[in-house]
Amino acid sequence: MVRVPTRTMNDGRALPVLGLGTYRTDDAAAADAVRAGLAAGYRLIDTAASYYNEAGVGQGIVTSDVPRDEILVTTKLMGVDHGYEPALRAFDESRKRLGLEYVDLYLIHWPLPRLDRYVESWRALLRLRDDGLVRSVGVSNFNPAHVERLLAETGVAPAVNQVEMHPYFAQEPVRAYNAAHGIVTQAWQPLARKTALLAEPALAEIATSHGVSPAQVVLRWHLQRDVVPIPKSATPSRQRENLDVFGFTLTDAELAALVDRPQARSGADPDDPALT
Repeated sequence: MVRVPTRTMNDGRALPVLGLGTYRTDDAAAADAVRAGLAAGYRLIDTAASYYNEAGVGQGIVTSDVPRDEILVTTKLMGVDHGYEPALRAFDESRKRLGLEYVDLYLIHWPLPRLDRYVESWRALLRLRDDGLVRSVGVSNFNPAHVERLLAETGVAPAVNQVEMHPYFAQEPVRAYNAAHGIVTQAWQPLARKTALLAEPALAEIATSHGVSPAQVVLRWHLQRDVVPIPKSATPSRQRENLDVFGFTLTDAELAALVDRPQARSGADPDDPALT
């Protein structure tokens, strides 16, 4: 079993530097994936209300052999639940679906600036943290301008900002802003799913030189940029492979080569007014 290192968030709590995603996994598959992941060594498990698998994730956690206090569970506030009171109610529903007494990390999933309620939602998350129902609070898909508003109106920086990030969309300005404000950057879609990244000859060459897979190279690229990747996999062998990234180091040239390509997001733009 791999022991994943941790880093300290701005609230003093420890965060594993690599986690297990559960996006688009139904309850039954999520339970199996989480149990297998915990057995392999994952201690950061990521879900969201909008994934509709919190019950399965919770089942995987409570039926595993890993003590609850060794696991960091993340879930996220859905867009339809923005606002102070709606966010409090939505969290209670998420916690009940998970079957947990507390959640380790609760994130606002999208800022949805067209609704103009993400600051109210943030105040609700701070209330949940103060009440002990949430250990740490953060955001997801927030641009620096969104975070600046949270800081201006509440004085509290998120512990984490989880964004789309991979070699096709490195988001260096966002990563640098987060680092300057003590905010951990997490990467969803860290392996650039539905793209040709892992089949690129240049990536294969780097992988061969280190005796690892292309996916391991990309995950190592994230780690060396101080980013916490959250790859999704329900396959135990792939889960173990994704964890086995602490025994080699990429050179500066290899790190640079990984982003020597056109940059474009594949997911939604947080400022898109059509985003719901």
